[in-house]
Amino acid sequence: MEGAIKTVVSVFLKSAKGKENLGGKDFQTLVKNQLKNIMTDTDSADAIKEMRQGLDSNQDGKVSFQEYMTLIGYLAQSHLHDNKHIVSLSVQFNCMCVLMLSFVLFLSFHLFQS
Repeated sequence: MEGAIKTVVSVFLKSAKGKENLGGKDFQTLVKNQLKNIMTDTDSADAIKEMRQGLDSNQDGKVSFQEYMTLIGYLAQSHLHDNKHIVSLSVQFNCMCVLMLSFVLFLSFHLFQS
C-alpha cells in the first residue's frame, strides 16, 4: 500500500513538472498516459476537459493535488463497488470521494515527507 501511495504522489509531481498544480495539457497527458487502462474516453480531449472542470473545485482552471486525489479516490471507490476496471469519464463525483480523499491525502503527505 505504501508503494501505491508513493506512486500516486510521484505521478502527480512528475506530471506537474515542479508546479503545485496540473494545467490543462498536463492533466490531459496524465489521464491519457496513466489512466487509459482503467477509464474510457481517455482519447477524447473534450471528455478529459469536462472531467478536469468537474474536479476543479476552486475554478482556477488547474487541478491541484487535492483535486487530483478526488479523482484517485473516485476511481478506487468505483473499482471497489463495481468490480470493473473501466470507469466512464462522464460519471458524477460524489461526497464519498471527499472523505476518501482526506484520508489518502493525509497518508500520502505523511509518507512522502518521511
